[in-house]
Amino acid sequence: MPTSPLVSTVWLADHLGDADIRLLEICSTPDLAVYTKGHIPGAQGVYWKTACWHETDREFISPAAMAKQLGALGIGPGHTLVLYGDPVQYGTYAYWAFTMAGHPTIKVVDGSRKRWLAEGRAMTTDTVERAPLAYPVPTGDSSMRVGRRDVRDKLKAPGRILLDVRSDEEFTGKRVIEYSSAFDHGAERFGRIPGAVNMYFRQIANDDDTYKSAADIAAALARAGIPAGTKDEIVVYCRLSHRATFVWFAMTHILGMTNVKIYDGSWTEWGSIVGYPIEK
Repeated sequence: MPTSPLVSTVWLADHLGDADIRLLEICSTPDLAVYTKGHIPGAQGVYWKTACWHETDREFISPAAMAKQLGALGIGPGHTLVLYGDPVQYGTYAYWAFTMAGHPTIKVVDGSRKRWLAEGRAMTTDTVERAPLAYPVPTGDSSMRVGRRDVRDKLKAPGRILLDVRSDEEFTGKRVIEYSSAFDHGAERFGRIPGAVNMYFRQIANDDDTYKSAADIAAALARAGIPAGTKDEIVVYCRLSHRATFVWFAMTHILGMTNVKIYDGSWTEWGSIVGYPIEK
């Protein structure tokens, strides 16, 4: 078992039949439409909000709720949970949420569905059903997360860098969602958090959704004003924090940085709070 939480499609293909592997596709729609049309053999599909959020509140899944959900899927604490997303950043988002909720061993497939399909690997429409398992409630760890008050109280403070990984049109206040979307909503105001620097998250991804090399990732960060070896705390955000987790994962698990956190409320929260400052 590789020590890195990032695994290749080659590794996944070689380990699909392992008894200790449980594979989840984190889906973008509640009807699991893409998953239903075809998925990696052995994968179970879960809608991202069901997987990662409290069932009613705008809050992340708790250790108790995660234990209940994974146990119902036949996943126990002794299983290696392997995640891939539709789109790619949903896999890292679930990795982040399940890490905070306390699952011990989690892997992310580099390139997710896109890389798997590009290589012509097998897909299936067969559903996977497993007997439920008992999953004792684990101990969570939310140290990689910061909230809005923490961000506001340390705006432009020495020793902290805010990294906005949205597109240029979002960062400069032209839109609150990328041009690739037909709609433009998700916050009441346009702009960015004061003092933030910008690096669009796709700058560290290849066309097949795999991560670029560590050197290329470090170079992209340096161009955004985050030099290699910085001791400053980095707080990453986007619109809903999916893209932020993609960058956080790279900084933490590819570059080995230990000073990176995510503002999970991101622009959907900050751009709608009464009295909070913005820049354009």
